[in-house]
Amino acid sequence: MEKPSNLLLKLARRLFENPDKQEKFIDALVAPQPFNPCILWCQNQPDNSPFSVESPLSWQPKFVERLHLGEKPGQHTLHHQGYFYCLDFSSVFAASILLTIPQSVSLVFDMCAAPGGKSVFAWQALHPDLIICNEVIGKRLGMLISNLKRCQISPSIIFNRDSSIFAENIPLSSNLVIVDAPCTGQSLLAKGEKAPGCFHPTAINKSANRQKRIIANSAQIVSPQGYLAYMTCTYSPEENEQVCEWFLSRFPQFQAVMINHLQEYQSHLTNIPCYRLFPQDKLGAGAFTVLFKNTEIGEVKELDPQILGDLGIIQKFSPLVPQ
Repeated sequence: MEKPSNLLLKLARRLFENPDKQEKFIDALVAPQPFNPCILWCQNQPDNSPFSVESPLSWQPKFVERLHLGEKPGQHTLHHQGYFYCLDFSSVFAASILLTIPQSVSLVFDMCAAPGGKSVFAWQALHPDLIICNEVIGKRLGMLISNLKRCQISPSIIFNRDSSIFAENIPLSSNLVIVDAPCTGQSLLAKGEKAPGCFHPTAINKSANRQKRIIANSAQIVSPQGYLAYMTCTYSPEENEQVCEWFLSRFPQFQAVMINHLQEYQSHLTNIPCYRLFPQDKLGAGAFTVLFKNTEIGEVKELDPQILGDLGIIQKFSPLVPQ
């Protein structure tokens, strides 16, 4: 077993007062165990699943299945044909807050969309009229385009622009904005992957500042009575609860929404209704999630196709236009 770093030990003590919980958290990162594979059905499910399936959790959407250990869904023919999307169950946990949105959603905007899992979830859960997927990192665009095309997520539009561009050009336009924020990626360790420097204070602070900038820009495009979903795959409070506290102090028109089905996962580090999955829960590598509602009253600003065109559409998928 790899020896935990001092920075990991320090984080564990900040996250948990109980030494036993600290030890379980550390063990999950230095001696990672496999998690059940998970798939999100994008097309009609076969009458008989081609996989061995675990019993669903009470809040698990019907279009998601957790599979038995050892299943390799990514190698199945149905995957290549776009019938389902493979993802960590932590992503399902984080995105499940979208299941509580009561009204119909016309426009979904996924600000940090690659590789596309949250976009696919939102498309399947909410059936929006349009989903806009943005990815600012150019080298991640290929996987996003490939996944949306394979899974037939349409109508959808893909952009490669900074969040500030949208705040300036399409304010108050989106019923739901998803910010699956770039982070230090500490949960990669729970998957047995590398994340160099992920516990260093400099990396954490740099990441938190970037997250604050992105969520502030994203808030500008949320329509009155619309929603903003913020989530990460890291553990540091600076990138999670503290970003939420900062956000609410500067955007008081937003309120965090209580998610009843995630109450047992309520973060013990804040009074804000926000939710954490830890790797020692044995469902997935870890996630943080919160849903904010814009309480302002007003009209939704309709998107101007000319403005969208001027912003530089990278790819457009439409059921009416053959690709």
